[in-house]
Amino acid sequence: MRRRGITFKLFVMTVIFFLCFYGMVILSQLLFFDGFYQQQKEGRVEKHLKNFGASYTSEQWTGTRLSQELARFMLRNKTQMAIVKLDGKMNSDDPYHMKLRTEDGTSVVVSLSMFMNEYGDALRAADIQEDDQLTLEGEVFAEDSSSPDLIYPVSITTGGGTIGLHEPEMTKLSGTVTEIVLPDFKIWNPRQGILFEALEDWFPLTAGQIEQLKRMEMQKQEWTAPWSGIRNSVIILPVQRAGGEIELLFTVTSLQDVKDSNEALRWFFLYLGLGGFALILILSLFFSKMVARPLIKLNNIAKRMVSLDFTGDNSIRQKDELGSLSNSMFTLSVSLDSALRELREANRQLVEDMERKQRMEDMQQDFFANASHELKTPLSIIKGFAEGLEDGVSAGKQDHYIKVIIEEADKMEFLVKDMLDLARLESGTIKLRKSSFMLSELTEKVADKLVHLLEDKRLKVVIIPANEPPVYADSSWIEQVVLNFMTNAIRHADEGSTITVNIESQGQTNRFSIQNQGEPIPEDQLEQIWERFYRAEPSRSRLTGGTGLGLSIAKRILDMHGCRYAVENIENGVCFSMYFEG
Repeated sequence: MRRRGITFKLFVMTVIFFLCFYGMVILSQLLFFDGFYQQQKEGRVEKHLKNFGASYTSEQWTGTRLSQELARFMLRNKTQMAIVKLDGKMNSDDPYHMKLRTEDGTSVVVSLSMFMNEYGDALRAADIQEDDQLTLEGEVFAEDSSSPDLIYPVSITTGGGTIGLHEPEMTKLSGTVTEIVLPDFKIWNPRQGILFEALEDWFPLTAGQIEQLKRMEMQKQEWTAPWSGIRNSVIILPVQRAGGEIELLFTVTSLQDVKDSNEALRWFFLYLGLGGFALILILSLFFSKMVARPLIKLNNIAKRMVSLDFTGDNSIRQKDELGSLSNSMFTLSVSLDSALRELREANRQLVEDMERKQRMEDMQQDFFANASHELKTPLSIIKGFAEGLEDGVSAGKQDHYIKVIIEEADKMEFLVKDMLDLARLESGTIKLRKSSFMLSELTEKVADKLVHLLEDKRLKVVIIPANEPPVYADSSWIEQVVLNFMTNAIRHADEGSTITVNIESQGQTNRFSIQNQGEPIPEDQLEQIWERFYRAEPSRSRLTGGTGLGLSIAKRILDMHGCRYAVENIENGVCFSMYFEG
């Protein structure tokens, strides 16, 4: 089964999340928004209505102040309101009204709410002000002696013309405007007159409703206007005035705008969903890539770290948890890389130390084996000749026996000296005392010491210096090297031949070479002659060679000085060379 990457998984999960969230919003809008909005709107109106009732009963508003507060309440809550008695008669003026003083001094209240529903634009254009002269036609309602008469106009005639329709059977009044209260026409609700329709439909109240209101219980019910079918919420709050009379705060709040808005929103969300789905896909892809990209990089870094590859860089530059994790992994990678290098170096050093220790042990075993072998022969000779002297050999042989014992003792002394020198060199405790000197002078000094060996084989030494500069080294140890090279050349040189020493400068390097004329060294043994107790002759006998340690000692000394050295077969002989760097 194919494994899905984290980018695909994040993309799918993000799409599902957004679609579920979007679907929840749509379902909530379709199923619950109507009820929620209605509850919120009714709750707000109910709260403000209670506050209004408390202020109305405590402050005892009357006249103009009551009209202004009613208008403020209706504008604030987008509702209609009237103060009525239990029998349905209004106990307050229409909040939007005029007061007209007739010629006989009578004050008549002109209700404008119903009139503005049909002629609001014309009434606004008329711009009626106080002290204007008007003529009205309408239906008059006579109140008790303590209240002014009330008229519901069907036409208003001003100096600019008549607003409304002329009906002959209606009462006609003329007078001067003493007060006018109109709403802001920018926010005027054309359904303002529905309040009076609700009053006609609700009153008279049933006996049950009256009993509940007398117990000061608030009434709340949904009501649909008969002629328009508009849904409304009617809230009736009973309040008790100072005289004990119960009055009703009757409000009508339209719910039709909720239904209309919700239906429009349904279509809006449907169209929005088509574009929203495409946007969800794009945003989900972008989000999944944005989140997955650093995770993929961190995973690649972790995979390299599993393979012990700690060369990754800190490629995530984010100031968040992923950036912090990247910095931590980069720091960890650097630390592990450093620790691994140190571990490898320590392991390599340990291996070298173990190999060096093993070589030392092997060298020690070889050294003791070779030393015992080399010492066995002279000791056996000395013991044999000493036993001969003890047995009382003839007087003529005693001198010969003593001479042999002395020669073998000298050889043993040379062997022990070389062994001690080699042990000192291999111990690494020797400190060089360097100085400047001429190799040619050092070679002449060595040749003088070996004059007897040269004469025994009728050999000559020729020293050829060419632009020789002085060398900077430990002269006593270099003298030992020259002595060993020279001794080795004398032993293997043909009688009567010449040993040639060349000292020449090659740039920053001084080359010292010594060559003889004699049998060459087998090519497969050129690298082995530097080993201890190794002799190039097939017999490996002490009778034809030295102790077998001379070239090994020379090698150790040159290694201490950091000099290169070599041996090679030349025409009719062998050449040993050593190089001193400027």
